[in-house]
Amino acid sequence: MDEVLTSAPARAGAILDSPVEAPPGLVFAFRLKADGTAEELAVDRPIADDPHGWLWLHFNLADARAGHFLRSSSYFPAAARELLVAADDHQQLNESEACLFGVFPDLVCGLDGITDEIGFLHFAMTESLLVTARHRPLSAIDAMRKALRGGRKVATVAALMDSIVEYVVDAIERYADDVAGKLDHIEERILEDDMSEGRNMLGRIRRTTLRLHRQLVILRSLMQRFELDASETLALKLTTSKLRQRLDWLDNEVVSLRDRAHLLQEEVTIKTAEQTNRNLQVLAIVTTIFLPATLVSGIFGMNVMGLPLTQNPHGFVWSMLILIGSSALVLWLLKRSGIFGR
Repeated sequence: MDEVLTSAPARAGAILDSPVEAPPGLVFAFRLKADGTAEELAVDRPIADDPHGWLWLHFNLADARAGHFLRSSSYFPAAARELLVAADDHQQLNESEACLFGVFPDLVCGLDGITDEIGFLHFAMTESLLVTARHRPLSAIDAMRKALRGGRKVATVAALMDSIVEYVVDAIERYADDVAGKLDHIEERILEDDMSEGRNMLGRIRRTTLRLHRQLVILRSLMQRFELDASETLALKLTTSKLRQRLDWLDNEVVSLRDRAHLLQEEVTIKTAEQTNRNLQVLAIVTTIFLPATLVSGIFGMNVMGLPLTQNPHGFVWSMLILIGSSALVLWLLKRSGIFGR
């Protein structure tokens, strides 16, 4: 089963010499012809060699067999094989022996579409083979798969990797547009003094945009470093300058959303504090109004001799008038002092 990746890389396209069984943990596979047309291959069958084309194999690292298979192959350099199956999700972009390999970020793709969780794509590529691997479904890989199924043509391995990174940027852009719409809605609710929807959602948005900003800064730095340090003899060329321009713009958008979420969080905090202060003020006023009545009722409730009105047949009426009168007097004093208008 190691023959999918074990043949020597000296002969481009010679991926399989004598396939005997399907690679384990393979999610999907495409054979791309010289004219860029793609043919999807069955994952439960051996992958046959085609000297006139190249392959894209995508593996699920949640399957332990896939990790063992990729680690034990010899088609890629040892460093590339280790990075393909590594649990470490730090972004990287490396070059070794006519091979590019690394780790790029992407948004996780759920059953309902793109989520706000960040996943990582591990890849290794030569002129005749691209192997990608992930622990969780990724939006860019799913989009690229649908595009190839829809008839999109990709001429080279580098062009395919460029397209995948473009889909990563597209996914983050769509997420940013969705976040902008949510922030507009939250802002409208805040202006209406309704903070019920904003607190938790703003926290999630701010946390995700902060994480995206970190990943975009690292990815942009990797692209710039690769553009400056890549060997002139390396045939695998990524269009890093174009990608860096999009990443610069996208990072600015994400930072703007992060700052906006932060400002809205502060506004929610201020309005919540104001509402709390108003509630405490109402509570203090009510307590003050009924404080004299509480005092009077406490005095008349004492079990001692000589209390007034105890022998008067209209004592209860007089006591109630005293209670109401004292509360009314306090209320009038509060109004006169202007407390109710504050």
